[in-house]
Amino acid sequence: MKPAGVVVLAAGLGKRMNSSLPKVLHAIQGSSMLQHVLNTLHEIGPQKIVVVVGKNAGDIRRSIKNAGAVSFAVQKDAIGTGDALSKALPSLRGLKETIVVVNGDTPLVSPETIRKFLMLHKKKRNDLSLLSFAAGDPGSYGRIFRNEKGEVLSVIEDRDATTAQKSITEVNSGVYAIEPGVLRMLKEIKLNALKGEFYLTDIVHIAKDRGMKVDAFMIGSEEEFLGVNTLRELEKARELMKKRVIEKWLGKGVYFIDEHSVFLSSDAEIGRGTTIYPNVHIEGDTRLGKGCTIYPNVRIRDSVIGDGAVIRDSTVIENAVVKNRASVGPFAHIRPGSEIGPGAKIGNFVEIKKSVIGSRTKASHLSYIGDAKIGRDVNIGAGTITCNYDGCKKHVTAIGDGVFIGSDSQLIAPVSVGKGAYVGAGSTITRDVPAKALALSRTEQKNVEGWALNRRLKVKSEKLRVKGAKKHKH
Repeated sequence: MKPAGVVVLAAGLGKRMNSSLPKVLHAIQGSSMLQHVLNTLHEIGPQKIVVVVGKNAGDIRRSIKNAGAVSFAVQKDAIGTGDALSKALPSLRGLKETIVVVNGDTPLVSPETIRKFLMLHKKKRNDLSLLSFAAGDPGSYGRIFRNEKGEVLSVIEDRDATTAQKSITEVNSGVYAIEPGVLRMLKEIKLNALKGEFYLTDIVHIAKDRGMKVDAFMIGSEEEFLGVNTLRELEKARELMKKRVIEKWLGKGVYFIDEHSVFLSSDAEIGRGTTIYPNVHIEGDTRLGKGCTIYPNVRIRDSVIGDGAVIRDSTVIENAVVKNRASVGPFAHIRPGSEIGPGAKIGNFVEIKKSVIGSRTKASHLSYIGDAKIGRDVNIGAGTITCNYDGCKKHVTAIGDGVFIGSDSQLIAPVSVGKGAYVGAGSTITRDVPAKALALSRTEQKNVEGWALNRRLKVKSEKLRVKGAKKHKH
């Protein structure tokens, strides 16, 4: 069941958030509240999605992924939800079927609930339907007011409700299904004198008075319709979203050593049989393959990790690719633009920046590899540095298959080392090394016999002299 269009009300200022960030852009599990709502709507597949924005229109537009699939309407003055929906009407011209209205600060609403709601709306052939739920604490929600027959008469906002009406536990979720004939009645909503706003909820009694068929369907859970207006409510929504994400991956064969200490982006994908240790952060559009092991204190963002890869303790991986069966860490940093080949090993305190590392290549410890193209089966000795920056430009180091780079070597880019070549430990390589050659740049070692003994005797003599001088002085 697909609606013709969906309107997302996202123009609220969110003053109670005590933040300069627009309310709907506060993040939950790696995505803004508004993005979570839009992701849900994309799953439903309406012909058109219209987001009503306010004073922070530019920030909101820039934040949205695939913004080209969304239209925008602007509510310059925050004078209520009724006025906000009216601003979206020009963008809805030509749509002759049901329009769904949702709020941009309800990130937990699921596609399944909206589909069920639409099915009931169509089945009952309603002109206007509300999605309601039973609230344990109705709080500031609008109450669904019914007559003795159970027919919906109106929605009464908490601030306007009598004591008896405040006891009603069926409340408005803010999700509506509206037929085009009812949308034309928006202009009949009058300004609420107490609040100075046009309430969209007034459309219920207006439609009812015009003989339209109106109903409310109490489906879904209270948690699902949590509206976020404060940072405390944001934290509650985050906890609920985290639980939902963890449950999803547990059901798909992902094992968490301690699920409570893990952060998982809602956009992340994880393969079956992967084990995730405590205090791991998987952020952005990260993809973890099957059978991976992610050890404690790892952060991975917008990266692809291949099947069977092992990411060891306290490693950071950003915008990079780690291929099947590779091992990275502990205490490694894989920076944007890097690719770690199948079966490669990047060890402790190794930094890789914008480099391609071939299959089975090893850089086991204490190295910096930047702007390099390294072949297969290469050994990078401890303390190796590719000197890629000359103060103006970055230059490439190219290392062929089967090369051995000795410890504490510096490769001054641009430079290449041919296949099967050796670079002796402690060398500074400034020129290309031919294939299968040995490159050395050490000065000849010189041994001075007896130098250490003579130095010790000299130091001892000086200490005795200083001591004698102090004694004579006193």
